[in-house]
Amino acid sequence: MSGMEFLLYQFRQRFQSVLFYGLCTLLTVCSSVNSQASEVQVFANSSVELNSLSVAQIRRVFSMRQTAWPNGQAITVYVLTNQHPTHQIFSTQVLAMFPYQLDRIWNKLVYSGLGEEPIKVKSEQEMLERVSQRPGAIGYTMQHISGDEIKIIKVLKE
Repeated sequence: MSGMEFLLYQFRQRFQSVLFYGLCTLLTVCSSVNSQASEVQVFANSSVELNSLSVAQIRRVFSMRQTAWPNGQAITVYVLTNQHPTHQIFSTQVLAMFPYQLDRIWNKLVYSGLGEEPIKVKSEQEMLERVSQRPGAIGYTMQHISGDEIKIIKVLKE
């Protein structure tokens, strides 16, 4: 084996090992994101009469296109900031949208005078507290939910 062939052989070996470890890391990250997505729960104040919503209905509610529940009760939507990991997972996995797409929808409603943006909170704990205190409110979390003032809303896949 000449010097050039040996260098080429070493390069291939290193490239294969880097590629292998890179793919393993990518698969680990993807599987952790998928497992987190199954943990995101939509929840509402116990005054909300519905127990389940389709993905399309949840998308309408969180894009502020649906402002009242079927019984006429006003909907108050709480969301986390765009940088919050739970918001990113909720947006992409439940709503099938990127956070910036939601922002654009909200900005159009606000600047056209046709609607309001949701109430942004800093933490999942704050969201749980505020939804529990506000009739008609809805939010999402990856935390364990308990209490009589809130209930989990089942997401019906389409």
